[in-house]
Amino acid sequence: MKHLAGLVLSLGIALAPCMLRAQDAWPARPITFVVPYGAGGYTDLVGRVAARYVEKVLGKPVIVDNRAGAGGIVGTQIVANSAGDGYTFCVCSIGAISIAPFDPNQKVGYDPLRDLARVGIGSSIAQVVIVKKDLPAKTLAEFVSHAKDNPGKLNYGSSGAGGLTHYSVELFQARTGIKVVHIPFKSGAPSTAAVVTGEVDFAFANMTEGLPQIQAGSVRGLAVTSLKRSPYLPDLPTVGEAVLPGFVVETWNGIMAPSKTLEPIIRKLSEVLLKMADDPEVKEVMRRAGADTVKTTHEQYRAQIDQEIAQWKPFIQEIAERK
Repeated sequence: MKHLAGLVLSLGIALAPCMLRAQDAWPARPITFVVPYGAGGYTDLVGRVAARYVEKVLGKPVIVDNRAGAGGIVGTQIVANSAGDGYTFCVCSIGAISIAPFDPNQKVGYDPLRDLARVGIGSSIAQVVIVKKDLPAKTLAEFVSHAKDNPGKLNYGSSGAGGLTHYSVELFQARTGIKVVHIPFKSGAPSTAAVVTGEVDFAFANMTEGLPQIQAGSVRGLAVTSLKRSPYLPDLPTVGEAVLPGFVVETWNGIMAPSKTLEPIIRKLSEVLLKMADDPEVKEVMRRAGADTVKTTHEQYRAQIDQEIAQWKPFIQEIAERK
């Protein structure tokens, strides 16, 4: 037993310089940030802002690679299957990490806790309920009433099956008893555009996409999904105020890595993201998008995901059983 303990200690001492060298040498070449959604949406914005900041701090190019599909599942799967050499990361979001993997109707080939390492969360954002301008509903209560009078006749857009803009409506539908039809898109921008053109009746859009359209008068905003009213749309009630007490849905975007990525690399990038949250230029870009920067260590990130899974998993199973 003493021999084994000594061997483990010796091995740890031998590996420590290697890990330090890996941290000091990294990055030695360009890094890729995989964005699991199309260009123009909230996650794409966060990915590009983070890429430019990390590039500036670390002194190596950071390439943004959009891999849209299945509400973020496709791009997240690509990163989960990557080598873990410190050069491929995911700009992940809650839907593909804390929700979709527990939906029996979704084909998810990765375990978010086993196959991905959490680096840090960069920003958070609420959703806003938007409807096309000619929909006969001026409030969320009127919308629910209209939907109940027309079961199965209203449709909604999302950033893809398995994303939070999909599941938030599914949860809302289950809690209010309405029946609506899902129309998935590849990202939030085309989903919101479809409400503007009238291709779909409504959406629970990320604030990044919904806010400019409300301000332009292209769509009608009915409510926000945050716990408190949004400072960006202070005249809109929360969903909890309007029809469903306790209904809160907010999303985040964070950086994740393949699980085999060395811990020193995770910590080094985590430290960069913590500094990014305080950067005035980054904060201003996020503010204009209706979002907020967030400071989390990779340990706090893991704890948040554990909490989210405990919250969403029973809801997802309930929704699946209703179908």
